Amino acid sequence: MGERAAAGGGKWVDVAPGRLPRWLENFAARHGPYREEGLTVTAEDGASATLHAPPGAGPVTTLAELIREARAPRRLGLLLARKGAVAVGIADGDELVASKVDTHYVQGRTAAGGWSQQRFARRRDNQAKAAAADAAGIVGRILLPEVRTMAALVAGGDRVAVDTILAVPQLRAVAALRTGRLLDVPEPRHAVLVTAVAAARAVPILIRE
Repeated sequence: MGERAAAGGGKWVDVAPGRLPRWLENFAARHGPYREEGLTVTAEDGASATLHAPPGAGPVTTLAELIREARAPRRLGLLLARKGAVAVGIADGDELVASKVDTHYVQGRTAAGGWSQQRFARRRDNQAKAAAADAAGIVGRILLPEVRTMAALVAGGDRVAVDTILAVPQLRAVAALRTGRLLDVPEPRHAVLVTAVAAARAVPILIRE
């Protein structure tokens, strides 16, 4: 489901819960038989893979527990934000059961100088603030009533935009459920939100070969 470089070496891959057993079989086929140490497997050629529980999963200490927990249906909140666009949803297992997408125009940066540049900067700042306020309102309508049923909140897009939205005091209960990872997504649209459900449920694996 994607691959990205890991700080300190290695790479991250995201694997759908249902594919975990097959992924481990393929890892053994590439690197040789492996031994398990908690959530880390180390193959005979020295390659290792450390599996991490997906957002909202309960505590796990073994691979068998992780696979079982990852497959279990969970109710997740989703918040994707970039510039003036926001997509908010609730996923129940693999299904997106509620959503709202909104887009605001936020002026791009200008190369003009002097007073004109300051005027454009003020206008852009005001537009960004209005977009964030509207986005916070959407989060309040979609996620706040369901906060007690949500196992976690998964965010994606631009970190500053997400942070600004969740900084609204009324959304403190929603923000408390936020997980550490930020999904890398394009400009939020409904189709992007649907795809984000699978990304939010995926198991992150750190591979070092």
